Amino acid sequence: METADVVAEELLYVEAELQDVQDQIKALLDRQEGLHKRQSELKALLEECETSKSTAQVDSSVATDDWSADFEWDSRAEDIRFNVFSISSYRANQREIINAVMSRRDVLVIMAAGGGKSLCYQLPALLCDGVALVVSPLLSLIQDQVMGLTTLGIPAYMLTSTASKEHEKLIYKSLEKGEGELKVLYVTPEKISKSKRFMSKLEKCHHGGRLSLIAIDEAHCCSQWGHDFRPDYKNLGILKIQFPTVPLIALTATATYKVQVDLMEMLHIPKCVKFVSTINRPNLFYKVHEKSSVGKVVIDEIADFIRGSYSKNESGIIYCFSRKECEQVAKELRGRGISADHYHADMDVIAREKVHLLWSKNKLQVIVGTVAFGMGINKPDVRFVIHHSLSKSMETYYQESGRAGRDGLPSECVLYYRPGDVPRQSTMVFYENAGLQNLYDIVRYCQSKRNCRRGAFFQHFGEPIQNCNGMCDNCAYEAEVKELDATYHAKVIVSLLHEIQENDQRATMLQLVERFKVKIKELEFGTMIEFVLYDLGDQDLSHKYHLYL
Repeated sequence: METADVVAEELLYVEAELQDVQDQIKALLDRQEGLHKRQSELKALLEECETSKSTAQVDSSVATDDWSADFEWDSRAEDIRFNVFSISSYRANQREIINAVMSRRDVLVIMAAGGGKSLCYQLPALLCDGVALVVSPLLSLIQDQVMGLTTLGIPAYMLTSTASKEHEKLIYKSLEKGEGELKVLYVTPEKISKSKRFMSKLEKCHHGGRLSLIAIDEAHCCSQWGHDFRPDYKNLGILKIQFPTVPLIALTATATYKVQVDLMEMLHIPKCVKFVSTINRPNLFYKVHEKSSVGKVVIDEIADFIRGSYSKNESGIIYCFSRKECEQVAKELRGRGISADHYHADMDVIAREKVHLLWSKNKLQVIVGTVAFGMGINKPDVRFVIHHSLSKSMETYYQESGRAGRDGLPSECVLYYRPGDVPRQSTMVFYENAGLQNLYDIVRYCQSKRNCRRGAFFQHFGEPIQNCNGMCDNCAYEAEVKELDATYHAKVIVSLLHEIQENDQRATMLQLVERFKVKIKELEFGTMIEFVLYDLGDQDLSHKYHLYL
């Protein structure tokens, strides 16, 4: 009996201590939540401060230079812009960027998709004597650019792995001796980092005074913090080292402040002139649709949307998660009477070129592709961009959806979302820098039923929030949101996880969900419960679970 009293006393002591530990955990969680919130506020404030340093959206380091002033090449530039490119007037920052390049300054351009980045290096290429080198990441992008310039009568060529020996010989001869017509030469980053012969010919071109400028398109690929990081882009810093007197212009549609700093360091352009345009695309309507778990239902909905909203000569892009899905979705759409074909990196080069050309000439309404298609495409009248699957980040989605409406006319960006797509995408981004965090950001974008879609982009890129003007589903439809207090649900899941761990068991996500459903009978489909477990002796995050029920 005496022993029972001792045990009871110790039990009370343990329970009291456990309660004390629980209180400490709660206090730490509250403190963490407050710190996370303040961290986000400070990051946004820092990026806002950096942006506000600019004058007329030009970096303060060069605020003493008036790039909108009159320059000696103005009349020639106006003539080329109007008579060669058939462009009646400059878009925001274009003239200033061209003037900075022509003044032989290094330039970093952050300009929204459809803002006219290509003109910022193509026009100076025609104004200057010699050859302009353009580094671009994708074959489809290079083909599109070369095709467009050739149509305008501009001697533009590409030197890629697919080039014939005769074609390669012709370009090398032009670089080395200045023979033949060559104004703009497109290459991939691999050509810079892996071809000693090419770099040797480029050296001779430079020594002959014929290398007029270097343009690095889709420059965010240089940075490991960028959403499309490419290892070979890391080596492009050699260009400024070998050709220090040649002006270098780096361009991208998406770059957070961290990526901008990374680019300037990697490309060796610390004193560059920086132009930052707004990310806002007021003509794009953003919306998220709930995606059915039945594949054919999703295709039916996409087909109905295209047929019901657009004529057969109005173009669109559909992005899919995998190459296999691209082929399947394109086939299913054709079976529903929509002119569609697939595009991905596994296709034969000639087949890809054929699909791209047909689509560019409006003989094919829809291209169904992976991320391998569309970066920097020069087709202004894309009326809709549909994401059949979840993107891996806000940057990726902004870039891909931004291929719609480059002519400034109303266009739609539709993302089909279901929680089941998240684990599949997470396996692809797990080893990327901040890969999972970037994925969770786009998941929050999709799940939001109240917050402005456009505002999410402003917040992500550290730009002051602007009025959406009803150009997203949440602002236009003001959908009713039913809120759920998930405190009890979270406690149940935590107890289940503890139970599994204590019994040294293993459970799949589906098994865990089934156990949870036994205890919770009424839970709305689509609710996401996120919770964190801490090791008591360690303040680092030990486990993070996302359940989609």
